[in-house]
Amino acid sequence: MLEVENLSVCYGHINAVTGVSFSIPEHSIISLIGSNGAGKTTTLMAISALRPKTSGTVRFLGEDITRSKPAAIVRKGLCQVPEGRHIFTNLSVEDNLLVGSAGCGGGRKANIQELLEEQYALFPRLKERRTQRGGTLSGGEQQMLAIARALMAKPKLLMLDEPAMGLAPIIIDEIFELLLSLKARGKTILLVEQNANMALSVSDRAYVLELGAITTEGTGAALLESDKIIKAYLG
Repeated sequence: MLEVENLSVCYGHINAVTGVSFSIPEHSIISLIGSNGAGKTTTLMAISALRPKTSGTVRFLGEDITRSKPAAIVRKGLCQVPEGRHIFTNLSVEDNLLVGSAGCGGGRKANIQELLEEQYALFPRLKERRTQRGGTLSGGEQQMLAIARALMAKPKLLMLDEPAMGLAPIIIDEIFELLLSLKARGKTILLVEQNANMALSVSDRAYVLELGAITTEGTGAALLESDKIIKAYLG
């Protein structure tokens, strides 16, 4: 579904990502793990065209999107849930979701209502709070809202950046159960996550980034058993 070849990104004279290559099969969960500053978020931002690429190629569903604009990438079916959630705190839960529907190119009112009901079925708490302002939600509810907002654009590939950050363990479990549910519903997921144990436990395959380069790759199950990964990331 997604092919990234020799992706490099620089911040001035600093090489943030160097020669990163990986692919994502359809209906899979693929993770990028690594410490702070390893280049995980930069990689997602470059794929989404939110950060200029120094070099490399990105293909989505066989189409070269290396030079595509962010809005065009969303319309093609590739959406990102950013680190820190970035919901619209002064808008209601439902208005946040309606903003997300703009990514699918609009549509008839009936279709948008159907999308809303799909999200409310996935996230019953959001339905209960549909008229509340986004800023009044708990951290876990805001993360659910950020994911639901992205799903309103009907993505084929969903990229999530640190969805577990700052959340209580019980909420983290809910988020990762949701990712497995989305995969079962046919979604493909690229996950960036510092909680390596949780990420690897749900991933079909994972890549380890260190100083902007991929140093290790393998199935999630294999990396969970790797002495090197256990020592570096799993304690």
